Amino acid sequence: MGQSIKTMVFLAAPVLFFYLVFFVELDKNNPAITYTLAVALLMALWWVTEIIPLAVTSLLPFVLFPILGVMNGKAVASNYFNDVIFLFLGGFLFALAMQKWNLHKRIALKLLLMVGSSPARIMLGFMLATSFLSMWISNTATTMLMVPILMSIILKFEELNKNSNIRSFSTGLLLAIAYSASIGGISTLVGTPPNLSFARIFAIYFPDGPEVSFASWFFYAFPIVIVLLLITYGYLYLVFIKNQSVKWTHIDTGDIEIEYKTLGPWITEQRIIAVLFGLLAVLWFTRADVDVGFFELKGWSNIFENPKFLNDGTVAITIAIALFLIPSKNSSSKFIMDWKTAENIPWGIILLFGGGFALASGFKESGLSQWFGDQLIWLKEVHPFLIILSVSFLITFLTELTSNVATVETFLPVLAGLAMSIEINPLLFMLPATISASLAFMLPSATAPNAIIFGTKRLKVVDMSRTGLALNFIGIIIVTLVTYYLATFIFNISVNDFPSWAAK
Repeated sequence: MGQSIKTMVFLAAPVLFFYLVFFVELDKNNPAITYTLAVALLMALWWVTEIIPLAVTSLLPFVLFPILGVMNGKAVASNYFNDVIFLFLGGFLFALAMQKWNLHKRIALKLLLMVGSSPARIMLGFMLATSFLSMWISNTATTMLMVPILMSIILKFEELNKNSNIRSFSTGLLLAIAYSASIGGISTLVGTPPNLSFARIFAIYFPDGPEVSFASWFFYAFPIVIVLLLITYGYLYLVFIKNQSVKWTHIDTGDIEIEYKTLGPWITEQRIIAVLFGLLAVLWFTRADVDVGFFELKGWSNIFENPKFLNDGTVAITIAIALFLIPSKNSSSKFIMDWKTAENIPWGIILLFGGGFALASGFKESGLSQWFGDQLIWLKEVHPFLIILSVSFLITFLTELTSNVATVETFLPVLAGLAMSIEINPLLFMLPATISASLAFMLPSATAPNAIIFGTKRLKVVDMSRTGLALNFIGIIIVTLVTYYLATFIFNISVNDFPSWAAK
């Protein structure tokens, strides 16, 4: 979208807002429905243009909902700080600690050493390292870490193959990093912001519904990640390595080993963070009861009198606080984590979360989500599989043009209303929509990882769009199949039964 078009859309948004507020009446008995739609469209259009920061747009519900009588100001404010926000904060503080002590780079280089140094193995190594790191730290930070390491490898290949064109190989490697960062983040609730948005919005709409814990999400999403990573690797290998007639001189594993040795020996802080990392993962996976039909494991939270009082955010903050209490031996700061490092928390994303949660609450309280559902009641005659496929398609390609968080936070309330109207388990629509928001592989502007690799100026838009288009369709099919056949098992969903907790 060109800058002039963005400006026009930005200026047209308030005009549309006032038109809806003063001249449109969706429900004569409930003007709040129209007012909420006006706010939602204003936010959506401003989110798309990004002329003002996304976080600023996210503050609009706090101002407009009370003025228009949609929600009480105190109720709106409570959406901007909640258990999901604390889960994000705790996870991000831990990620910052990993980055402060260079543990993430050590993990990445060690994985590369383990897989080997041929072109195919190097691509595999980068994909494994990138996807693993993006499960725990932001895909943006992961990509920014991996690109410098990758560039040193590419430069070494160019030095060894002076008379050969390795542009295709370097393009494939760059795409491999961007795609792996997006795919890997799908695995965990903290891996990418849309996942956290889903967890909170689902809780807002269905407080009596099943808890989507760290473990249950992982059991659903990780198979998608594995299948998609394997297909992506095979596809990139065939296009950018196997089908190239040029034969390259392989890089020596010693070059990667030299870079790893520059990190020096393991230091006390890295060992402590590694132990805490393992502890955090175990506590997340085992907090709630795990029941996958043939296997059931009681969560450790049951040792407390009120196990439901504890959530994944509690665990994240507990470990984060520990980082500020454990002494440091190799830094001027007294402890492993300090507040100067913590100031790098992306508060803009937190406000973006809050704005989306407030918008979702407005959809519910005003009745707008149910109104949307009533307009789409005809979909009751359509097979759920086709609706899941359509939702995945719509969100995947819409995310190519808009923020994935903004897309999820705008559409999940609509999908919740649709599910209630046609009496289908809401998870069948909300889960694939969330995953699909992370599957934008075509355009540089679609995700931060895409933008970062495009910034190296070593690949063209046509390279990304041509490769990404095929992966977009593959992702849509995989998400649809896994949701319909596996998610129904993981979350005990019956396609033919409407759960009582989702009733109007």
